[in-house]
Amino acid sequence: MDKNEYLKAVDTLNLWAKAYYTNDAPIASDAEYDELYAKTLKFEDENPELKVPYSPTCRVGGEILSEFQKSSHLERMWSMEDIFSDEELDAWILRGDKTGLEFFVEPKFDGASLNLLYENGKLVKAATRGDGSIGEDVTHNARVISSIPLQISYKELIEIRGEVVISKEDFELINLKREKNGEPPLANPRNAAAGSLRQLDNGVVKQRKLKFYPWGVGRNSLDYEKHSQIMDFVRSLGFLQDEFCLICKTSDELKNAYKELTKKRDDKPILMDGMVVRVNDLSKAKSLGYTVKFPKFMVAYKFPAIEKTARLIDVALQVGRTGVVTPVGILDGVWIEGAFVRNVTLHNFDEINRLGLMKNDLVTVIRSGDVIPKITSVFKERRNGEEKEIVRPKFCPECGTELLDEDVFIKCQNLSCKARVVSSIIYFASKKCMNIDGLGEAIVELLFKRGIIKDIADIYRLDELSFMGLEGFKTKKISNLLKAIDDSKTPNLERFITSLGIEHIGEVAAKKIAVTYGQKWTCLSLEELLSLDGFGEAMALSYLEFIRVNLDKIKELLGFITPKIAQMELKQNAFSGKTVVITGSLSRPRDEFKAELESFGAKVTNSVSAKTDFVLYGDEAGSKLEKAMSLGISLINENEYESLK
Repeated sequence: MDKNEYLKAVDTLNLWAKAYYTNDAPIASDAEYDELYAKTLKFEDENPELKVPYSPTCRVGGEILSEFQKSSHLERMWSMEDIFSDEELDAWILRGDKTGLEFFVEPKFDGASLNLLYENGKLVKAATRGDGSIGEDVTHNARVISSIPLQISYKELIEIRGEVVISKEDFELINLKREKNGEPPLANPRNAAAGSLRQLDNGVVKQRKLKFYPWGVGRNSLDYEKHSQIMDFVRSLGFLQDEFCLICKTSDELKNAYKELTKKRDDKPILMDGMVVRVNDLSKAKSLGYTVKFPKFMVAYKFPAIEKTARLIDVALQVGRTGVVTPVGILDGVWIEGAFVRNVTLHNFDEINRLGLMKNDLVTVIRSGDVIPKITSVFKERRNGEEKEIVRPKFCPECGTELLDEDVFIKCQNLSCKARVVSSIIYFASKKCMNIDGLGEAIVELLFKRGIIKDIADIYRLDELSFMGLEGFKTKKISNLLKAIDDSKTPNLERFITSLGIEHIGEVAAKKIAVTYGQKWTCLSLEELLSLDGFGEAMALSYLEFIRVNLDKIKELLGFITPKIAQMELKQNAFSGKTVVITGSLSRPRDEFKAELESFGAKVTNSVSAKTDFVLYGDEAGSKLEKAMSLGISLINENEYESLK
């Protein structure tokens, strides 16, 4: 890096930092920022005379938004130095002679830092980190976060610092709700937490189920010798504590703790981006002091990045067993958590439109554990004019048939399309369907390519001669496969229906059809399907259309297969053919009553209407009971229910 490159890097980092800290709208990934920051810091260390005063290495965070009142911290809120390897950890321990000291270790939650000021035991102010000295007053929002006590037993003035976070589960629920309301999804839990604190309406904050985890104190009059003692005291006041808080005394213990926490990373309900290591002895920490930017007594040992920047170079199209055409993003390749990622799921073309994605875009890619990598955001600000539109396809990439465009889904309707047929056969033979052991993806593709099987029914026409001349097929392998095929000829009806791969009809729906209608399963009406619990119009119409189009193929299969029909034996009583709603607390789980009623031939629904025949109610029954009374519906308690059975 030369001087001009350094100045350009400083400008770039400041731009990225403003987007991250001030606007909560990152235009670079954490890993990309960290890499450029490290290069800039290295240049400044080697060329101190060239360091400019506006370098991001001299700052803690961003500027203050004008919508909120500014609030000064009584003591500065520092950022932490980041390290990324065991070697860097050892180097940090050697600096300042920390060898032999005790270290306090805890997770580094990925959220928004908050400073709480208590006076005379009452919460009087809450402020964001801001630039480290001055933040934004968000007291009105902090008051509705349930894990922040409004009053504590300690009466002296104290600043309690911590991280405001949102659980992964609650984050997903927020985005589902936003999607239903036609709002754009939030990028990640960290942005959701930071954005929530900046809401002017604290009703929104209350709905988002934010949590506050303390990690330190600012101004205080406490008389403790160790940081761990301070944190024990703070948590005794009613604050949350993560189970992973421990004391380490050696470098090896710290490394083992890091490995242990890394393993727990995906299982934690809260997003973490590393492990905090700090000198536990407060007097030693004070003597170590600070750099311009960081405390010398603490460090953040960051996890390997699960978000990385890559370039989308192309979009491939895949055809599934139902004919749905799915776009798959092709990247220039990026390492994430030890895996080289080239392909990412794009879900559908609505997702492409939502992201505003184009070929040659720089994108953020996320991968967590075994989850399929996906694109979470697009750096539109960094486009250079070489981007190309991703065109919605009109013809099947496999067979050339004109596609049916149903807004969200684009489908190939050609039942003989190679991609559809192969996927359908693989699904049919899979473990959860017909469970034909040995008939996996590779063998299906080989047999299809050789013209030995052309559809599902051809599976049952296979014999020893079918495998003649095929490499790897010896007598025992052929015998085992043919036996597995033969064993699959008497499945339960619900398994057979599932194996057909009808869109929207999974194992649960197939079982409801099988046990309710048995032999009638190919001759059902829309009304009969809609009477099944959990069946909506889309499911019912999908089922009916599949049967209509594929009835001849189904009959052909039934020439080889004899499904076992275990139709429900209905006990006739007062509930047979009736619609029942269950509400309130009962002596047994509600699911038990539901299953029992269905065994009598009753339909159990969740809402009361004029079509409801009975309402079975227990203690603390609410609005459903009131509505039933207003409609004159028969009300029965548990004792009355037992007598009517």
